[in-house]
Amino acid sequence: MLAAAAPGTVYAPEADDVVQAELAAEAAAAVHEAQRNAARADELQALRELGTLGQTEPWDGDEAVRDELTRRAGGYIQADVDAWLARALAAHLGHYCDPAAREAATGLLTPPVLAHAALLAVLARLAPGAGVDELAADRLSTSEPEAAGALAAFLARCPVLSKVDRSH
Repeated sequence: MLAAAAPGTVYAPEADDVVQAELAAEAAAAVHEAQRNAARADELQALRELGTLGQTEPWDGDEAVRDELTRRAGGYIQADVDAWLARALAAHLGHYCDPAAREAATGLLTPPVLAHAALLAVLARLAPGAGVDELAADRLSTSEPEAAGALAAFLARCPVLSKVDRSH
C-alpha cells in the first residue's frame, strides 16, 4: 500500500484493508467469546439453581464466565460460583487438572478465591477424606482472604503436614 502511495502520503490504518480485516476478525472473535460466556453463564446459573453446580467440573474460560455471572446477578451467585471454583482448583478438577491452567488461574481469579483454594488444598492434605463442608474454609476465605492465604502458607510449612505428605 505504501509503495503505491504518492510521496508524502501519511499511513492511515483505516484505509489499510489488511488492518481492517484483522480488526473485523478480532471483533467477531470477541462477539463469539461473549456469546459463549453468556451461554455457559446460563448453564452454570441453571446448575446452581438445581443444586448441582458442585457436581460439574469447570471448563477453560469459566473464570470469565464468573465475571459475567457477577455482572448479571451480583454477589449472591458469585459466592456459590467462587466456592465451586475454589474447590475445583484445590482438587485439580476439570481443566484445573492441567498445571498450566492452575497457574493461569492465579491471574484470573480473585484473591479470596485463590486463598480459599489454597486453604482447602492444605486442609484436605491434613484431613484426607474430610468433606469440604467440614473444613470450614468458605467463610474465612471470603471474609479474610489475606488471613486465609497466610494460614494456608503456614500450614503448608508445618512439620506435621510434611509427615502426612511423606506417608502418602
